[in-house]
Amino acid sequence: MRMLFDHRATQSAAMEDDGSWLSVSDLMATLMMIFLFLAVLHMLQVERLHQREIEARTSAIESRQAIYQALEREFRDDLPRWNAELIERTLTLRFREPEILFDRNSARLKPEFEVILRDFLPRYVAQLRPFRTVIREIRIEGHTSSEWNGDVGPLEAYFLNMELSQQRTQAVLRFAYGLEAVRTEDWFRERIAAVGMSSSRLVRDAQGRENPVASRRVEFSVLTDFEARLLEPLSPP
Repeated sequence: MRMLFDHRATQSAAMEDDGSWLSVSDLMATLMMIFLFLAVLHMLQVERLHQREIEARTSAIESRQAIYQALEREFRDDLPRWNAELIERTLTLRFREPEILFDRNSARLKPEFEVILRDFLPRYVAQLRPFRTVIREIRIEGHTSSEWNGDVGPLEAYFLNMELSQQRTQAVLRFAYGLEAVRTEDWFRERIAAVGMSSSRLVRDAQGRENPVASRRVEFSVLTDFEARLLEPLSPP
C-alpha cells in the first residue's frame, strides 16, 4: 500500500513539473511573439521614415530645380547688364556691382539701383508666386567688406558694418513695398526677411585673400520647406 502511495505521489509530482514546464514554455512563446511583433513594427516605422525622407528630398530637388529654371528663364538676359548672377545651388540672385548699389558707408539706394529694383522686384515676386506653398523664406541679405573708414579695430568695424548692412536691406525692403506689384502680394510679406550679414561671408580670391569690392553685395535667396517636411509627424498607417 505504501509503495502504491509513493508511486502515485511520484506521478503527481511529475505531472506538476510538466505543467510548470508547459506554463513557462507558453510564457516564453508569448513573449517571443510580442518581441517579434514589436520588431516588425519598428522595422516598418524605420522604413516609413526612410521612404518619407526620400520623397521629401526628391520633392525638394524638383521644387528647387523648377524655381531655378523659372528665375533663369526670366532674368538670363538681364543678369549681364545688372552685373548679377544666379546661383543654382543656393537659389541666390546676387547683385555684385557695389558702385551702383550704395555709396560707401551709406544705406541710401543709388538711383541706378532703384532703376534695377523697379524692374527686378515685380518680376521676381511673380516668378516665385507659383511656388509659394514650398517656399519657407525669401531672404534679402546685405553683405559688406571687413573695411571701415576711420581708426577702428576689426571687431568694431564688424559691428559698424553689421548695422550698415541691416540698414541697407531695410532700405531695399522699403523700396520693394513702395511698388504696388509687390505691396499687394500678401504671401510675400509672410515670407520675406531682411538680414544684415556684415562681413561674415567675405568673397575671397584663389589665395584666400579678401576681395573687398566683391564682398560688398546684395543677395536675394529662396529657402524651401524641406526641413519642415522631414520633421512632420508620421500619419497613422
